[in-house]
Amino acid sequence: MTISVRAWRVEDLPAMQAIWNEVVAEGLAFPQEEELDAEGAAVFFGEQSHCGVAEAEGRQVGLYILHPNNVGRLGQIANASYAVAAGWRGRGIGRRLVVDSLAVAGRMGFRIMQFNAVVATNRAARALYESLGFRQLGEIPDAFRLPDGRYETICPYYMALGS
Repeated sequence: MTISVRAWRVEDLPAMQAIWNEVVAEGLAFPQEEELDAEGAAVFFGEQSHCGVAEAEGRQVGLYILHPNNVGRLGQIANASYAVAAGWRGRGIGRRLVVDSLAVAGRMGFRIMQFNAVVATNRAARALYESLGFRQLGEIPDAFRLPDGRYETICPYYMALGS
């Protein structure tokens, strides 16, 4: 299977909205609780510094958003979020998205990629980040509210870019 990652286009919005909303509805990785409607998706994705779309077999199967993690004196730190359609997970698409986002972030002048809130039970994401050289900064217990009302630990990660 050939996986390509490219910058998003307006015609990708319906697929991007569906993939994003699928992860939001699962409630296991993203902090958002409200799904995006078509208008909200256009605004949300349009406000990012960059969005990448993964394609396989002629379909959009994943995406990432990339933006500054903060402003001013911390503006050189990037943040990204990744989403892969449920039926396409476990096929290396997430890895391709992360690798592409790191390259794009470096070209945009970011010096660090930081993930603020990787849910501890998201073992696939954590293993992927660690295999690419991200370092876990610690743990924040009971920080992420799961759909059933329980709370889970989050793990911040970072990587220096271009090192």
